[in-house]
Amino acid sequence: MSKTVIENAYIAPVVGDEIPNGYLVIDNGRIESLGAGPAPTVVGAQRLNAAGCLVTPGLVNTHHHLYQWATQGLYQDSTLFEWLTGLYRTWARMDADVVYGAATAGLGWLALTGCTTSSDHHYIFPKGRGDLFDAEIRAASEVGLRFHPCRGSMDRGQADGGLPPDEVVETRDEILAHTAEVIDKYHDPSFDSMLRVAVAPCSPFSVSEGLMIDAASLARTKGVRLHTHLAETLDEEEHCIEQMGCTPVEYMEKLGWLGDDVWFAHAVHLHDSDIRRFADTGTGSAHCPSSNARLGAGIARVVDLLAAGAPVGLGVDGAASSELTSMAGEMRQAMLFQRAVKGPTALTARQALEMGTLGGARNLGRQNEIGSLEPGKLADIAIWRVDGFRAAVEDPVCALVFGPTPPLARLLVGGRTVVENDELRTLPHDMVGQAGVLARKRLLQQESR
Repeated sequence: MSKTVIENAYIAPVVGDEIPNGYLVIDNGRIESLGAGPAPTVVGAQRLNAAGCLVTPGLVNTHHHLYQWATQGLYQDSTLFEWLTGLYRTWARMDADVVYGAATAGLGWLALTGCTTSSDHHYIFPKGRGDLFDAEIRAASEVGLRFHPCRGSMDRGQADGGLPPDEVVETRDEILAHTAEVIDKYHDPSFDSMLRVAVAPCSPFSVSEGLMIDAASLARTKGVRLHTHLAETLDEEEHCIEQMGCTPVEYMEKLGWLGDDVWFAHAVHLHDSDIRRFADTGTGSAHCPSSNARLGAGIARVVDLLAAGAPVGLGVDGAASSELTSMAGEMRQAMLFQRAVKGPTALTARQALEMGTLGGARNLGRQNEIGSLEPGKLADIAIWRVDGFRAAVEDPVCALVFGPTPPLARLLVGGRTVVENDELRTLPHDMVGQAGVLARKRLLQQESR
């Protein structure tokens, strides 16, 4: 891989001082150097003139459900539980082709909004409908993003007091066997890995206590991370108190699910004691402001979590509860929601950028590899156009976070171009969007049979 020099840029490395006019040198997929002033002469290097641009680390999405791209726009005015019960039986009819098309569109959209690394939480595995886990991994490889698929699961259907219909749950033995299989087959722990697997039972109201315990044991034996939904709504807290006799975070602690190898999605309804436990144990959370607002779930206590020292990243959540949400747009939503509750100094643009980059990297256990622009780290880089109309905002980071998502001049993953001038370069741009349309048509046609 040849060297690349990015020059004449405003650089916001997240760690260290910002560079109003500087350069960045990439060699063999990693950042070799960065600094102020004219770029050095590098023989044979590709040179990218980033005048009028802001250079940041690529954004890191730490919670998603890619298959939901095929069911956007449904149940528009429902609570979380109403929305889930309305959609479970539709999702139960998905097959590998639906997942591949939805994941291709969803990951392509993430790339176009500045994301270089994404997780995905897939927890419904209908029998006889192909290899759904492999389908989304193929999509990620073709789009060109680093991918952290989380093997989700549900073993507690309505017959056992859970929320999902019994037709969409699996047995504990099936879940654990397949989870171990996909870890062995796909998980790559190397520094520049494009693919890592996590273990991710769905939620306290859809998973048995035994599966939660066994899943944690499996993950720690295999050396992979743990993920689940937690404390998303007040209904969930009431459900946990009624059925488990404790709050959601107390339940997780009882099951051994707090630690620096764990990150939770949402964590909206936390008590002061919960925040202290997250900080003390290094437990992370994925803040999904748009989805939480769409479903009326509430606003997570992000400012309090950050003040306590707990890791916090961002997630767009599934597209069915967060239609066409921009990864960059979630930085804006996170900042504005905290200010709406706690005032205009609650969360700054730079704190929001850190959540969308290094905070997400911490959730995924990759803070030494991605999430900031530092020599030796992977060259996962977003180059945003902040000239033209946006040049009236003197501070480029303000232009990125406070306003609508800027045009993306270039998105690099390991130094490789994935997006150029707001168009995908790894796959035909129009085909990627159409893949999501076809996935929706296929799913709804199967539903009507």
